[in-house]
Amino acid sequence: MDIYAHPERWSISGEVIIALAICFILCVLAVIVGILAKKADPLKKPKGLLLLVEWAVEKLDGFAHETMGPGFENFGGILLGIIPFLFLSFTIGVTGLPTPMNSLAVPLSLGLITFVLIHYTSMRFTKLNYFKRYVDPFPVFLPINLLSMWAPLLSITFRLFGNAVVGWILMGLVNGALESLSALIFSFIPSGINQVFLVPIVTPVLHAYFDMFSGFIQTTVYVFLTALFVAQERPDDIEAEVNLTSRKEIVQ
Repeated sequence: MDIYAHPERWSISGEVIIALAICFILCVLAVIVGILAKKADPLKKPKGLLLLVEWAVEKLDGFAHETMGPGFENFGGILLGIIPFLFLSFTIGVTGLPTPMNSLAVPLSLGLITFVLIHYTSMRFTKLNYFKRYVDPFPVFLPINLLSMWAPLLSITFRLFGNAVVGWILMGLVNGALESLSALIFSFIPSGINQVFLVPIVTPVLHAYFDMFSGFIQTTVYVFLTALFVAQERPDDIEAEVNLTSRKEIVQ
């Protein structure tokens, strides 16, 4: 069967379109910040957007150092690119637009970012010994190790997707119940119009919780899980070596 005869198979969901739009906006902001940083006077205190970004970078670098330890000095920059996208992907539903996290492709993409960072970090510190992890402690454990390597990807993907979908389902059920209750109470008003009176009273509270508060919590959880998953890929002997090198630099 010719798949090109069915163009609907190539259609992109509204959630993915919104996710791409958020990426585009963040990229534009990154370019603007880069231009402002080049034109800024290093002897003067930054203002506006540049001050906000500088504060965020400082805080995230401090978080990476405290949570992950030495060897991850630039990890804050990676988090700075992920956090705004993830938070906006949860909270954009407040505007009435489709929520990107309701599409499995978006949480899966974020899970893949963590997955790649985990294995890149392992190869960065262990070099060719990276492949030894799949046959430890004995070669017979190879199938089990190959299966367990996907655990962080699945955990993060379904955590984000599950929380987003549960919120969307609960809001749909509550809104439907409120519409029916409103139609019953205001039955003397023409059908269709009598369904809208109770929904605006409760919906803002639901959006505040499932979009804003839940979005903040899930963003925080994702950042901590990613930081911990990546940090544990650094061998203990390498951590001791990095600490010793840092102390020598301080003494000198």
